[in-house]
Amino acid sequence: MSKGRMPGMGNMGNMMKQVQKMQQEMARLQAELEEKTVESSAGGGAVTVVATGKKELKEIKIKPQAVDADDIEMLEDLIIAAVNEALRKAEEMVSGEMAKITGGLNIPGF
Repeated sequence: MSKGRMPGMGNMGNMMKQVQKMQQEMARLQAELEEKTVESSAGGGAVTVVATGKKELKEIKIKPQAVDADDIEMLEDLIIAAVNEALRKAEEMVSGEMAKITGGLNIPGF
């Protein structure tokens, strides 16, 4: 055994460096995800939604022909469908980007 070193401590140092690098990459990714967007639509494009990788809505566009004063419920349903699909796409994008950094490790909160 070498002086002053415990067996396996070199591996621990390498692991800590890898964890720190992963943390830096995750922080960089979180900043990028604020800028990255996904788009979804419903009703054949009658309602279009844009969301960020942080799962925040950036934009909702509604075509005039989707607005029917006698059928507001349909428009509400189209908006819900488009928003839910955009948020699902944002989650997929985040998961895919995180997998690149973590090598597929399941890290809660990301």
